[in-house]
Amino acid sequence: MEVVLLIASFAVILAGALVFTNAVEWAGVKLNIGEGATGSLLAAVGTAMPETLIPIVAMIGGAEGSEDVAIGAIIGAPFLLATIAMALVGFSALIYRKRRAQGRELRANVEVLDRDLLFFLVFFTIGALIGLGVPDALQIPIAVLFLAAYGFYVRRTLLGGGEVQEVETIGPLYMDRSPGDEPPGQTVVLQLLVGLAAIVGGAHLFVEELIHVAESIGVEPLVLSLVLAPLATELPEKANSFFWVRDGKDSLALGNITGAMVFQSTIPIAFGLALTHWELNKFALASAGLGVAGGILAYWALRLRGRFDAVAIAAWTLLFTAFIVFVAVA
Repeated sequence: MEVVLLIASFAVILAGALVFTNAVEWAGVKLNIGEGATGSLLAAVGTAMPETLIPIVAMIGGAEGSEDVAIGAIIGAPFLLATIAMALVGFSALIYRKRRAQGRELRANVEVLDRDLLFFLVFFTIGALIGLGVPDALQIPIAVLFLAAYGFYVRRTLLGGGEVQEVETIGPLYMDRSPGDEPPGQTVVLQLLVGLAAIVGGAHLFVEELIHVAESIGVEPLVLSLVLAPLATELPEKANSFFWVRDGKDSLALGNITGAMVFQSTIPIAFGLALTHWELNKFALASAGLGVAGGILAYWALRLRGRFDAVAIAAWTLLFTAFIVFVAVA
């Protein structure tokens, strides 16, 4: 029964995130925000909402094992984004290279891509190192620093967000039944709230059932949440970016992932520092180290070479596989 409910929570989270992200694109148009900023901020934060709410719900719930679930979800999400999500986006570019006007070459806002990847590498590395042990008195000040850093990132991204996405490239708003090209602003807001409510409800159910499943199969909640939570909640990022890359919308596709990487390496870690002891075990540290390696690989392939490279795709896949093998044999 626990497995059925866990699968049901996946479905609720995914449905809510798809509704949310559809509204996010329209929100970017309504707010006149550039395509790069829409991908790195609105779409990234929107699709990062499930994996952000899972650890928050876990930490507030306070059930036995919930802190492990929280830390696993916080560390596991950016790790998966920097490995499998990047690999799938690159794979999409390769298989649809004849459909894309730019082929395997990258057409994205270089300034946004630079900022996203460097922010991620700096703050995710710091977050992992803090997990080796710092005085409890320093955790709250460091959490405030992480929050402030994300605020600075938001400001810089809004200032250099690129061109506003064309309305013709956006799918219809799911909840809009009125004629015309653009849905009313209040309908966009309503759909955002409906999607968010579904994500919150699904996250609450997910935390409870994940702990039950971990207990029933004899696996540490942290280990299970490092892999299972991100795989479930990162589906929106991977699915949206896959199709955006197929259609040649590289700024949206990569901004959706790299922006989420920045968000996940600052805001959830800030909550983790404030609400948990933030002590990372060998599994969490391995996940973090491989995630940083994936971010470095992304900077090399996307920023320095400016293309979707088959070697990089294989390397991202290998990094994720290496963690699964480590968990299995450790």
